[in-house]
Amino acid sequence: MYAKVIIEYGAKAVDKEFTYIVPNNLTTKIKIGHRVLVPFNNKNIEGFVLDINNKYNDNYELKEIINVCDEKPILNKEMLYLGNEIQKAILCSKISIYQAMLPKALKAKQNINIGIKTNRYIKLNVSYAEANKYIEECRYPEQVKLLEKLITDERVLITSLTSSVNTLIKKGIIKFEYEEANRYISHTTGKYHKVRLNEEQENVVNSVSLDDDMTYLLYGVTGSGKTEVYMELIDKVIKRGKTAIMLVPEISLTPQIVDRFVTRFGEDVAILHSGLSDVERYDEYRKIMNGKVKIVVGARSAIFAPLDNLGIIVIDEEHSSTYKQDNNPRYHARDVAVLRSKYHKCPVLLGSATPSLESFARAKKGVYKLLTLTARAGGGKLPEVSIIDMKKEVKKGNFILSYELSKKISEKLSKNEQIILLLNRRGYSSMLTCRDCGNVLKCPNCDISLTYHKTSNTNRCHYCNYSIKNVHKCPVCGSDNMKDYGLGTEKLEEELNKRFKARIIRMDMDTTSRKGMHEKIIEDFGNHKYDILLGTQMIAKGLDFPLVTLVGVINADSSLNIPDFRSAENTFSLLNQVSGRAGRSDLLGEVIIQTYNPEHYSIALAKEHNYLKFYDEEMKIRKVLNYPPFYYLTLVNITSKDYEIGFSEANKIGSYLRKYLSSDTVILGPSMANVFKVNNIYHYQCIIKYKYDDKLNKVLTKLDEIYKVNNKVDVSIDVNPIRV
Repeated sequence: MYAKVIIEYGAKAVDKEFTYIVPNNLTTKIKIGHRVLVPFNNKNIEGFVLDINNKYNDNYELKEIINVCDEKPILNKEMLYLGNEIQKAILCSKISIYQAMLPKALKAKQNINIGIKTNRYIKLNVSYAEANKYIEECRYPEQVKLLEKLITDERVLITSLTSSVNTLIKKGIIKFEYEEANRYISHTTGKYHKVRLNEEQENVVNSVSLDDDMTYLLYGVTGSGKTEVYMELIDKVIKRGKTAIMLVPEISLTPQIVDRFVTRFGEDVAILHSGLSDVERYDEYRKIMNGKVKIVVGARSAIFAPLDNLGIIVIDEEHSSTYKQDNNPRYHARDVAVLRSKYHKCPVLLGSATPSLESFARAKKGVYKLLTLTARAGGGKLPEVSIIDMKKEVKKGNFILSYELSKKISEKLSKNEQIILLLNRRGYSSMLTCRDCGNVLKCPNCDISLTYHKTSNTNRCHYCNYSIKNVHKCPVCGSDNMKDYGLGTEKLEEELNKRFKARIIRMDMDTTSRKGMHEKIIEDFGNHKYDILLGTQMIAKGLDFPLVTLVGVINADSSLNIPDFRSAENTFSLLNQVSGRAGRSDLLGEVIIQTYNPEHYSIALAKEHNYLKFYDEEMKIRKVLNYPPFYYLTLVNITSKDYEIGFSEANKIGSYLRKYLSSDTVILGPSMANVFKVNNIYHYQCIIKYKYDDKLNKVLTKLDEIYKVNNKVDVSIDVNPIRV
């Protein structure tokens, strides 16, 4: 018997199935999907069995599989199917897809030792009558006390053995019972209460068919009660004996969502996201594999949760770029959801107050079914938005906070209300510059300036994590006239502490790097331990705080100035989403947007909460420039440690694409990527725009094959990239 195994190495040169002999002692144990230990290139490594057969036609000498790593197969039939389909669609290595599906403890990777925690209990091994008789005759108080407790509680957790336990075990009065323990404990606040759906919400719930694989787009204004709709539909699915996946885009959203789901559905919920430790993720994953839960809530990778009999997949804030993985395998959770929906014949529900243009265009064409929630649940009003022109404020000496925003912050603090401030740039300042020679302190490994972090007194690169202690003398001219420019969340926090007597908490990548900090910050702000929450875009989506009546956006232009065709869409979405955090209860909400481009349509229409008009404006531009949703995009990334080799090969690739792709297909480049050098690696790119090209997949597959064994240049293909 022979087995085809895909090994743990992610290199494209070995991304293929290798045939091994199944030894006689493993023939009854081994199945497709099993993780196995195999010899490879003088090492023992792990891999997954993808096929088993009795024929082998080549003349190569084969090696034997050493052992099976697990009792049950790790990859089920559906996961194997998904791996094949995703690999064909995005041209990545197959092993990288299977590894992305699994927690660290179950990946094909040697020397990972994450065990299962087991709790040990004791319970009676005799009848109550026999236990009571023993108690009457027993002269030892500790044994009596223990048996009385077991009669009351049935079983007791034992962390250490005592003489009483040992004696009773030997006499057969009690026995041990072992149970797998879960190391992740979800915390609930108890604040969530199920609400009665309004007419609009009921209509949406009734419009979703749970018996087919239709994709629905729920376009609902912020605060319209989309989460209640999700839970109601999931409730219906569970009552039909099926399971559900609920995706959220940010780890920061999971505490409030998990609170609602666990409060409503109890132990039927498992959590999967990168904020869990390896052991917690393993425990949660095992609960899912063993069929102990019916609902999985999590971020992007939770789309691979091995649930059987799926009844619905919900993707909240479907427009978010975090649903697309930005390294190999570059899958999009939405695409995987559609694949799984067809496999299980169940619906996908995409929800957003600002749907991606591609999704809304599909809904308008009837590819998706459009559902709408036009008003806030409970009759609340959308917040009033004011736009402040910072060009005028700077002339008055207001560089960080405008006069209007400062006044409103003071007003809300005096009323004991809460404030959220968005500044989508972490650190203290954007760069450190010498005022005498103009030198900018840059990362030696990357083509980017270092960001100053005052709390650690370091200048750090946000691409490769290079850092140095703060410098006071220019390394070029020796001048001590170094000045920091730009504004980050640290500097904003410092400014707020100077101006206001308020309790302030900052939420960005720096303050949430330690485990559990997302949950703690959100819980503390929700309990009004702080008056002002300031942070990056992780505070913009989905969060619900009844006392927040003011949202301030400090620099609305930061996302607008990024050289990307989606910059206007991202800006509108971010402003609309963060505006929606204000006035979510009986209290009226206000939003102040500070910008140097008050006339820009993305900012002006965010003031009006007018997504439909923004969609029309942006679609005109996309049509003229041949960008999605009118054209598809594929990005070919060419990287090399050698500038000249990278440049030469990028030009060859550009010529190759122009020669073999259809004449209607547009090829831009090769050109330097927006950030040209990262960690001493040079990045070039070619952008392919097409409506339909039947040659594309074949040409890109051939290109991938050509560069598989090239150790000087790496070529990666990004189908439907988020950024170009």
